[in-house]
Amino acid sequence: MLHECNMWVLGGDLRQARLAELLAEDGHRVYAYGLERAVHATEDLSVREDLEGIGRADCVIFPLPAADASGMLHCPLSSQRVQMTHILQKLSPSQAILGGRVDNATAGAAAELGLTMEDYLSREELAVANAVPTAEGAIQIAMEEMPITIHGARVLILGFGRVGRALAPRLQALGARVTVAARRYEAMAWAESMGLGAERLDDLGAWLWGCDLVVNTIPALVLGERELTLIRQDCLILDLASKPGGVDYPAAERLGRRVVWALSLPGKTAPASAGAAIRDTVYHMLEERGL
Repeated sequence: MLHECNMWVLGGDLRQARLAELLAEDGHRVYAYGLERAVHATEDLSVREDLEGIGRADCVIFPLPAADASGMLHCPLSSQRVQMTHILQKLSPSQAILGGRVDNATAGAAAELGLTMEDYLSREELAVANAVPTAEGAIQIAMEEMPITIHGARVLILGFGRVGRALAPRLQALGARVTVAARRYEAMAWAESMGLGAERLDDLGAWLWGCDLVVNTIPALVLGERELTLIRQDCLILDLASKPGGVDYPAAERLGRRVVWALSLPGKTAPASAGAAIRDTVYHMLEERGL
C-alpha cells in the first residue's frame, strides 16, 4: 500500500472480522458494518450501525459471498438486514469496490449504477492461499470421521488442482498411501513427480473398492450411482467441491455411503488465516489501481 486508506468492511463471517482488524492494525482508517458481534472498536477501527460516510471511502470490501439468495448483504454476525442495491446506491465509480463470489444480480446492479465490483475470490493468489486451510480442514475431518488412522490409509484424491496439490503431500507425510485421479496427463505427471500414485479419472471403476478415503475436489458430478456402488460402505467420501459438488447425494443416501460435504473450510477451520489472505489480496488489487 502506498498510503493510508479509508476502508469499509461490510458483513461476512469471522474472515471479514479478522480482515477489518488487520487493516486497522496496518494503519488504515477502517469502518466495520454488519460485524458488530465479532468486531470491537479501537482507535483506527469503528463499528458502525449505519452507512453514513461510506461514500468517502477509498475502498469498500463486501463479504464472501457478497449477497445472500434474497439479494441482502451477507452478514451472519449482525442483526442488520440491508439490500445490496441500497448500499451500491451510496457508492461512486471512483471507489475501489471489492467482493467475494459476486453473483450476477449484484454485479448487474452495480453495472447499472456505473460501478465496477471486482471479485477478490477470482484471484489466483487467494485461491492458492485458501487451498492450505482447505487441506488442513479436510485432514481434520478425516481424522474425526474415520475409524482408522491416516497412516496406512488408502486415499484417492479426485482432481489435482490447487486443493489436490495442497492436500496430497500432507496426507502422504502422515503415512497415507495416496493416489490421484485426474483427466489431464500433465496433472498425472505432477502427481507421479511427487511420489504419488496417478490414474486416469475415466478409469475409476476398476479400483474404487480398495479405498478407505475418497476426497473429491472437482465441482462436477464424478461420483454417480455407478461409482458409489463400487465404494465400500466403510469408506469415507469427503467432498470439498463447491456447489453443486461432485457426488450424487440422493444415490449416496440410498446406498448407505458416508459422505461429508465440507464447504468453505477456510472460513470454518482457519478464519484468521483466511482473513489475512483476503487482506493480502485486497492490497494487491489496490496496488494495481495505483492506491
